Amino acid sequence: MIALLDESYRRVVDRYAELQALLASGSLPPDEFAARSKEFADLEPIAHEIESLSRARNELADLGQLIADPNGEPEMRSLAELEFRELKARLPDLERRVQLMLLPKDEADERNAILEIRAGTGGDEAALFAADLLGMYQRYAGLNGWRFELMEASENDIGGVKEAVANITGRNVFSRLKFESGVHRVQRVPQTETQGRIHTSAATVAVLPEAEEVDIAIDDGELRIDVFRASGAGGQHVNKTESAVRITHLPTGIVVSQQDEKSQHKNKARAMKILRSRLYEAERSAKAAARAADRRSQVGSGDRSERIRTYNFPQGRVTDHRINLTLYKIDKVLAGEALDELIEALIAEDQAALLTTVDG
Repeated sequence: MIALLDESYRRVVDRYAELQALLASGSLPPDEFAARSKEFADLEPIAHEIESLSRARNELADLGQLIADPNGEPEMRSLAELEFRELKARLPDLERRVQLMLLPKDEADERNAILEIRAGTGGDEAALFAADLLGMYQRYAGLNGWRFELMEASENDIGGVKEAVANITGRNVFSRLKFESGVHRVQRVPQTETQGRIHTSAATVAVLPEAEEVDIAIDDGELRIDVFRASGAGGQHVNKTESAVRITHLPTGIVVSQQDEKSQHKNKARAMKILRSRLYEAERSAKAAARAADRRSQVGSGDRSERIRTYNFPQGRVTDHRINLTLYKIDKVLAGEALDELIEALIAEDQAALLTTVDG
C-alpha cells in the first residue's frame, strides 16, 4: 500500500512541476492555459502536502541515523530520540491527509444543486415538517454565503409545504448537501393535536447536482410541452394567461411543472433546468451506483420506516441513522447552525469508506 501511494505521490509532484513549467513558458494558447491553470490550482495544495510529508519522512530517517550512531554524543542522541518519537507520532496524520486529498473526486462536488422537498406520510403535519426542512436549508445556505432561489412551492392552508424546489448556487454546494438526500422523519406533538400525543411524520429530500446544457443533450422530439393557466396565488393574472408549463421527457417519463413566474418563457427555462438536473443525476447514478443513486432510491417512498434522520422534538435530539450520530441540539440544527456537525461527520464517514476501498 505504501509503495503504491508513494508512486502516486511522485506522479502528482511530477505533474505539478510540469504544469508549473508549462504555465511559465507563455507558450500555451488561451483555452489550454485556462484549463492547465485550473489543474495546477487543484494540484497545488496536494503537492505542498506531499512535500511536507516527504520532508517529515526524510527528517525521521536522519534522526534514526543520528540515534543509531555509536559515536554520537549522549545528549544529542537523547534529543534526537525525543524528536523522533514526536515526529513518528505525527506521521500517520500527515499520511492520512495526503491520502484523503488523493481520493477520487465526485465530479459533481463543485456544482450548484437543485433541492427538492416533498411532504411524505403524515398529512398536514408532514407538510409543516417539510416547511421546517425548507427553512433549515435556506438558513444554512445563508450561513454559507450561497444564493437560495425558491423555484416552486406548493403550500397547504396552515403554512405547510406539500412540495418545494429550490436552486442553490455557491461554492461546493453539492459536496456539502449531497448526503441530505433521503427520508427525514419527525416525532413531535402536532399543532392540531389536542391530547398531547406524539405523532411521527416524514418528508423526502432530494439533492441533485445542477446540470449544464453541455452535460445533457435533450432532443426536442423527446419532449411533450403543455401550457396551462397557473393556479394558486397570483391575483387575476392566473386566470387570464396560460403561463404555466409542464414538460414531459418521453423516454424516461420524468415530468416537471413550473408556474411561479408570470412569463411562460421563464417557466419553461426553469422547468428545463430541473429536467436537465434530474437526467444528469440519473446518468451519474448509472455510472457510479456505489457513490450515488437515482432520485427514486435517494428518497424512497416517504414511508415512516424508510429514514436517514429523525428529528425528535420531545427529547430535543436529531439522530442520523446512517452513522449513528445523535445531537441534542434540535433547535440549532433546524436553524442551520449545527447542520455542519452532521454534514462533516457524513463526509468523514464517506472518506473512511473510500480509504478502505483504496486500501483493499
